[in-house]
Amino acid sequence: MKRILFLATLLGCTMSLYAQSVPSPLAHPDPKVAANIDMYSDVWHRIVNEGRLDLFNAQHFTENVRMHAEPENIVGIEAMAAYYKNFLTGFSEIQFSINNVFGEGDQLVKHWTFKGKHTGDFFGIPATGNRVNLDGSTITRMSSDGRIAEERDFMDNMALLSQLGIVSSPGNIAVVDGLYKSFAKGDIPNALAAMDPNIIWNEAEGFPYADRNPYIGPQAVLEGVFARIGEEWEYWNLTDIQMHEMSNNQVLSTLRY
Repeated sequence: MKRILFLATLLGCTMSLYAQSVPSPLAHPDPKVAANIDMYSDVWHRIVNEGRLDLFNAQHFTENVRMHAEPENIVGIEAMAAYYKNFLTGFSEIQFSINNVFGEGDQLVKHWTFKGKHTGDFFGIPATGNRVNLDGSTITRMSSDGRIAEERDFMDNMALLSQLGIVSSPGNIAVVDGLYKSFAKGDIPNALAAMDPNIIWNEAEGFPYADRNPYIGPQAVLEGVFARIGEEWEYWNLTDIQMHEMSNNQVLSTLRY
């Protein structure tokens, strides 16, 4: 009986702590922290999801609010508004969500997700049409009168640049290399699985199967290239496969048929 009661007590504590760490009807036991969480979550929801840059004001932020950044910090309400304007003008179809938020004293920590389509200028980067899906965390200090005084964001900037196509994803070579190796050993399903549904495939000029260029989609590649190779050749193999990483999510492959 004692063991059962002890387990129930532990479960009750775990459930209570979890409920207080995420936005929910259950209020934080400290009324001041609860008020900070409510204000903070509401303000950032409206700024990012509704484009309410006017909420960068003295009611919600201290006059010398500071956001830690490189190469220099962003200081002041106007500077914060100008910084975040890049996100609102650079992206459309924005979905910003606070997945988890909790606090202690004047400190808040949130785990957030930002999704959007890059359709405008973003810190000087012209629109790419790419979609981004980013996770990050923010540590915030609130002022004694319940305003946002200081923030420090933690996010993977390389993941953002990769999704925008500015830098290449480190996994690109492995994907292309895997496609060629699967094809070389006759594993056609795995080769096709590596292809985007809208892949554009062109055979080299002068090669017989260039007659139907471009092949759009994996099925077209299967029927117009892979199946014809299987039907019309007694032996086919790929050798000396070498991968060369390039910028802007491109990979140069050299090999011999």
